[in-house]
Amino acid sequence: MIPARYQASRFPAKLMQDLGGKPVIVRTYEAAINTGLFNDVYVVTDSPIISNVIKDIGGKVIMSQKAHESGSDRIAEAVEDMDVDVVINVQGDEPFIDSESLEKIIQVFKNDTSKEIDLASLMTPISDWDEIANPNTVKVIVDNQDFALYFSRSPIPYPRDKEVEATYYKHKGVYAFRKRALEDFQKLPMLPLEAKEKIEAIRFLEYGKKIKMVKTHVTGIEIDTPEDLERARKVWK
Repeated sequence: MIPARYQASRFPAKLMQDLGGKPVIVRTYEAAINTGLFNDVYVVTDSPIISNVIKDIGGKVIMSQKAHESGSDRIAEAVEDMDVDVVINVQGDEPFIDSESLEKIIQVFKNDTSKEIDLASLMTPISDWDEIANPNTVKVIVDNQDFALYFSRSPIPYPRDKEVEATYYKHKGVYAFRKRALEDFQKLPMLPLEAKEKIEAIRFLEYGKKIKMVKTHVTGIEIDTPEDLERARKVWK
């Protein structure tokens, strides 16, 4: 599932911007298809513009019937009547998603025979302090088994003791959900931490869900700003 909103707050219409001759959302859809990992791939949107451009290439679209605060809410509505166990959420602004990273989070559920894990997601190590301090970069801290403890736009952990080594991890916006976790997410109201940080993954933590984080060194480019788009165009060339 690729949730796709036309009116992004930081960069409106970013998913319809040109990337190598095709809109960003088309590039992301094609990248997901080309991994060969999925039974089906859908774009989930409330935008007729995005819907039409996906249909024009023969892609599959689900139109949202309700207004949604987050991509997880949008996907929960889309899969409500589907007979599925695990749903992968690939963000519409990630056209460089790779099959190796997706395979890793799918494997989490294959290994979880007791079905204790509610979600899996990706994180990648970062060392550039400008990126660590950038509020557009969501950071995650984990326990000794790589289960998420917290997500933040602030630098976490805070480097009070400069002599103590710590690895900073950027949270990549790719999730794998058990369907039941998505169903719960849709019913549960937003709590203050999520509302303050504007990070939907926090809601799962606030309600006690277990999020297994998977390390990847494939960084890609998330297109959040016009500057990101220019970087993506250079990489695409």
